[in-house]
Amino acid sequence: MEDITVLDLTQFWFGPFCTMLLAEQGAEVIRIEPPWGGVDRIADGALFGGVSYTFHHHNLNKKGLALNLKAAEGVDIFKSLVRRGDVVVQNFRPGTMERLGLGYEVLRELNLGIIYAALSGFGQYGPYVRRGSFANIAEAMSGHTRLTGDEADPSGPPLEMAQAYGDLGPALFAAMSIVSAIRHRDRTGEGQMIDVAQLDCMVALNTALTGYNLSGLRLWELREKYPMGRGFGGLVRTRDGGWVRYASFSPRIIEELKDHLGVDEIDEQALNNRISQMDRGEAVDFLVGAGVPAAPVYDVDEVVGDPQLEAREMFVDVDHARAGRVRVPNFPVKFSRTPGRVSRAAPLLGEHNEEILVGVLELSQEEVQELVRKGVISAEE
Repeated sequence: MEDITVLDLTQFWFGPFCTMLLAEQGAEVIRIEPPWGGVDRIADGALFGGVSYTFHHHNLNKKGLALNLKAAEGVDIFKSLVRRGDVVVQNFRPGTMERLGLGYEVLRELNLGIIYAALSGFGQYGPYVRRGSFANIAEAMSGHTRLTGDEADPSGPPLEMAQAYGDLGPALFAAMSIVSAIRHRDRTGEGQMIDVAQLDCMVALNTALTGYNLSGLRLWELREKYPMGRGFGGLVRTRDGGWVRYASFSPRIIEELKDHLGVDEIDEQALNNRISQMDRGEAVDFLVGAGVPAAPVYDVDEVVGDPQLEAREMFVDVDHARAGRVRVPNFPVKFSRTPGRVSRAAPLLGEHNEEILVGVLELSQEEVQELVRKGVISAEE
């Protein structure tokens, strides 16, 4: 995607993760923030080199431009970039870009081939269009929060998912859709608008909804009424205080486990008791040796040192001007001809102002300094 330029107006997790996926596949992604910094840059909590760890995680391979879109000169600069660009991605509340004079119809007049991705909680229309959203809002309304609680206790409280998968899942849909729109433009020359709603995407990821539509039963009710007799597995605590997860859900695996144990039938409780008397590593070796998919339950400090992930080059080091050497996850998919890669740390605020304004838009140094004086652009010293 080296011939694709993405103008990234996103913030928090949803949008930045989407655009980072494009950057890791070679697109030139220009992260555009206000001169005072995006809200995810100046987040509360622990800061590393002046920014949060999530900013480091979600903005790899991007260039940084600090631009005030509330100033007329800032709007003009953005429009100049749109004329030369391929994709605009934003995750403001619906109507914000229109109030800035930068809605899809305006940008389409500047560049008929522009692909405009509008990311939001509830989409660009519908009765909830004016509502704000974060990942946990989409998780709650799509049923995932209740389902997570039901896994522990159907009569207990809902439980929130770890991390922010209400952002990360929709971001994957958004990135895939942008690539699809680029492919359409390759054939037709025609750009388009893409409307990506967190709630829609999280609904699409909830298989329990199809179960309900077919049966009229919630997932725990469905399982209770129609128990699945084949297979077993779960989390088991081991003798050394660790945990293992195993999954024996196919007839072949079950038969191999029977052969390994020398039994005609598997007693799941007896198997779990046997596993609980082993150390974690011993338990994993025992299960894997029996042909059963099994894994240690890692904490993050163990994930970063796992030899499988090392062999797959899933962590790379990048140099950040303020934070120093940062170890981050690499692009996870392996291509035989066009591999994605992480090569650059998250940008400083306005780090690439001059490269973009002078090198691309051909502004003079005097014009750039005037923009600084007016507060239209800024950069970290």
